[in-house]
Amino acid sequence: MDRDLPAARDLVAGLAEQAGRLQLERRDTLRVGAPKAHVNDVVSDVDLASERLIVTAILAAWADDAVQAEEGNGRAGTSGWTWVVDPLDGTRNYISRTGPWSVCIALYHEERARMAVVHEPVAGETFSAIDGGGAFLNGARLPAPAGTSLDRALVGVSFQPNPKTKERAARVIRDLLPVTGDIRRLPAALNLVYQAAGRLDGGVALDTFLWDIAAGALIAREAGVILGGHGAEFTTELTVGAAPALWDTLAERVRASA
Repeated sequence: MDRDLPAARDLVAGLAEQAGRLQLERRDTLRVGAPKAHVNDVVSDVDLASERLIVTAILAAWADDAVQAEEGNGRAGTSGWTWVVDPLDGTRNYISRTGPWSVCIALYHEERARMAVVHEPVAGETFSAIDGGGAFLNGARLPAPAGTSLDRALVGVSFQPNPKTKERAARVIRDLLPVTGDIRRLPAALNLVYQAAGRLDGGVALDTFLWDIAAGALIAREAGVILGGHGAEFTTELTVGAAPALWDTLAERVRASA
């Protein structure tokens, strides 16, 4: 089945921005629910409202599509197309007012990502990509990231805050911090799109879910970022990204400790 990907991108970019406005408007009145998988896995009523807004509109436009969504609004489909939705990637940052977050929407056909949007509400920035069509920030094409040497590199680190993954992350950070320019902890989607924009020279994500990385990974790749894991392809267990000049050095370091 064919799909008008530019039209889909424009529609869901508008949905992501609408969800972002809702998140800003309701931040002072949000309600936090019980933790999910562990004490640091939190969800708010704003996460849930944002996901309903996005998924309802997507299914109104493409009723036969499948949806994978973080907060439980997923469904099977019959079209071969699947929407992967994280309505608020970085909930702990959002609730605690300690850092950025984003709205993430990706569209897959079978196993291949074909379109993606990541919107950062506070900055008013919308990153997007279509498979084979390049990566964009607020409609302007992103140039290929230049990168730098490891000792000068700014590297993003993202990880699920459960006890086992924090132990993995501690090993990676302990190995990277002395030999890099510096590191930043970020939600996974922003880690990837900041690499696409050249704000980070590389990044590492550990034990994510598909909705955390699906949109950001397509945008990063379309901008010229190299992605991999323990092998040639990135996975939810390990995603390493870097500008080409840094890739081999960073990947070798991370794989040794992750």
